[in-house]
Amino acid sequence: MYEPIRDPSVHSMAEGDGPHRSRDEELDIRLAGHLTALLTVTDELRALTPDPDLDDAGQRLAAQSARLGGGRAPLRVEPSARSASAGHVTALHQRAHNLAGMALVIATSRADQDAAALAAERLEVHGAALGLTASA
Repeated sequence: MYEPIRDPSVHSMAEGDGPHRSRDEELDIRLAGHLTALLTVTDELRALTPDPDLDDAGQRLAAQSARLGGGRAPLRVEPSARSASAGHVTALHQRAHNLAGMALVIATSRADQDAAALAAERLEVHGAALGLTASA
């Protein structure tokens, strides 16, 4: 009637082949990605609105990203703009606020106190720049 299946299914092949990462490793990768993206936006803001606080934040974001990335320093590029409208700066603060929020969620779930504190700080700073207030 029917010929028996001779090849292994794609599901059984996926289970046994190649290295797999743990949930914690996957979350570390995601957290490092969010912090690196936040670093990129911070570098863009630093170029448009120089501020020693942004310089410090950039260094701390790079250090956290490197720690989570196995000691590899994050790639940093030249900011794309040297001058921008207030609307562009506001959009950058909004993007940074969103990224900091995502990083905070992951850092909290991982119980990574250093990354959570940094993400919370950046969330508050960018929220203040946007005129947002924290709700209780």
